[in-house]
Amino acid sequence: MKLYIKNMVCSRCLKVIKQELKSLGVKVESLELGILIINDKNSIQEEILHNVEKVLHSNKFEIIHSSEEILVEKIKHFLINKIEKLPLTFKVNLSLVLSSELNHEYKSLSKLFSHSEKITIEKYFIRLKIEKVKELIQLKQHTFSEIGYLLDYNNVNHLSRQFKEIVGMSMTEYKNYDDSKRNHYDEII
Repeated sequence: MKLYIKNMVCSRCLKVIKQELKSLGVKVESLELGILIINDKNSIQEEILHNVEKVLHSNKFEIIHSSEEILVEKIKHFLINKIEKLPLTFKVNLSLVLSSELNHEYKSLSKLFSHSEKITIEKYFIRLKIEKVKELIQLKQHTFSEIGYLLDYNNVNHLSRQFKEIVGMSMTEYKNYDDSKRNHYDEII
């Protein structure tokens, strides 16, 4: 049984979900961001689904039932995985990469994502990048120029403008701010 899970965008959740499912006797074959595969031929399918939904709901996740929602989650997971593997470099436009990866025309992906999430793919990706910038600033291991390079910005000024527009303060102000907060990836939108 393969289930798609909405809002599972961080790897820390995987361990918790897996442990909770195991404690209920659900035989997890594999669990990765957004996808749960259960291999249990001895139990009743309705009982398994009930236990899975119970665990997911208690952790603020839900099973996705429509192919459109699955595609939106795949877009999110693809972009989040890209952000996690730095340096971020695209040899071609993001639109071409997504179209190729998900085997759909970008126009239809964009329309679906915008309709579902009320934000464009590009703006969502920028917000992901800004959250990554916050993380890198807090780690204090890179200069702003290095952070710009890691996130594929042509120059640090462009990054600085986007950061200030989204966060409401400059990167320097953020760095010096004592109560700097970051959003989890599932909170972006």
